[in-house]
Amino acid sequence: MDDHQFIDSVAHRTGTSAELATAMAWATLTTLAERLDGAATRDLADRLPEGLRAYTFAPTTAAERFELDEFVQRVSGRADVDPDLAAAGIRAVLDTLRDTDAVGQQDDVVGELPAELWQLANPAPQYDAHRDRG
Repeated sequence: MDDHQFIDSVAHRTGTSAELATAMAWATLTTLAERLDGAATRDLADRLPEGLRAYTFAPTTAAERFELDEFVQRVSGRADVDPDLAAAGIRAVLDTLRDTDAVGQQDDVVGELPAELWQLANPAPQYDAHRDRG
């Protein structure tokens, strides 16, 4: 998956423009980088398309400890969207990461996050009623 496909996935999942999806992806990945330790952040960056890797650079390699509400607020402020859309953007980014990762790799990243974040990450891809059958 390349940068454009990643952003298109986030835009499709949130029903927003590519511009807004880019802002939410940047905000989510930057906030993830703050919440993860240096090794997990490097693992995350390694799984991203090359153009999105820069979003995972944090000012320190030490993980900040903050809960889901703070995570959503940071994404909301960075992307300049309301908290509900920020939560949808976080979910879209995590789901897109899950779809691009080999089995089990996303668990390494999300495993370092507050258990509450699992409330945002869909446990399985949503059923797409519009998918072609045949």
